Amino acid sequence: MEGMNTNFSLISMWGTMNWVAKGVVIVLAIMSVWSLTIAIERLWRFQNAKKQSLKLAREVTPMLKNHKLEEAIRHANSQQFKHSHLARVLSAGLTEFQYESTQDLPEDFDIVESGKRAIERETLMTTAEMKKGLGNLATISTTAPFVGLFGTVAGIIHAFQGMALTGSGGLGAVSAGIAEALVTTAFGLFVAIPAVWLYNYFLQKVDRFQVEMSNSSSQLVDYFIKNEARARARV
Repeated sequence: MEGMNTNFSLISMWGTMNWVAKGVVIVLAIMSVWSLTIAIERLWRFQNAKKQSLKLAREVTPMLKNHKLEEAIRHANSQQFKHSHLARVLSAGLTEFQYESTQDLPEDFDIVESGKRAIERETLMTTAEMKKGLGNLATISTTAPFVGLFGTVAGIIHAFQGMALTGSGGLGAVSAGIAEALVTTAFGLFVAIPAVWLYNYFLQKVDRFQVEMSNSSSQLVDYFIKNEARARARV
C-alpha cells in the first residue's frame, strides 16, 4: 500500500494511531502508574506492620506477664507502633478490659466477652484498612485487557478504513495498521498481568496478618480469663 507505514517502532506507530487508540494507550499508562503506586504504598505499609508487630510482641509480652496493664496499653499506643496491626488489636482489647474492670457493673456482666467484642471490632477495621487499594488492583487486572482489546478493535477498523479510501487490498496493505492496533492489546496485558500478581501477593499478606491478629486475640482472651479467675479467687 503506497504511503503505508512499514516502520514498526513504537514511536512510529504512535504517530500513525488514530485518536481512539492513543486515548486507550494513555488510559492504560495511567492504570499502570496507578497500579505501581498502590503496590509501592502497600509494600511499604506491610513491611512496617510486620517489623513493628514483631517488636511490639517482644516488648509487651513481659509487661502482660507482670500484669503491667497500663504500661502495656501506653506502649501499644505509642507512635513507634502506629503501623502495627497487633498494636491496634492489643490496645483495643486491653483498653476495654481495663475500663470495664474499673466500672461498677452487675455481677452477671461478662468483662471477658466485652473485651473479646472490642478485639473483633478492631480486627475487622484493621483488616479493612489493610485491604485499602487492593480493590483497585483487582479492577485494573480485570479491565486492562478489555481496554486494550477495545483499542485493537478501533485500530483494525481504522486500518480497514484506510484501505477502503485508497482502494488497495491484501494483507500487505493492512499489516502495519493491524500491528499498530495489536500494540494496545499487548499493552493491556502488560498492565494486567503484574496487577494480578500484586493483588494475589498482597491478599496473601493480608490473610497472614489476619492469622496473626487471630492468634494474638486468642492469647489476649486467655489473659483476660486468667485475670478474671485470679480476681475472683482473691474475693
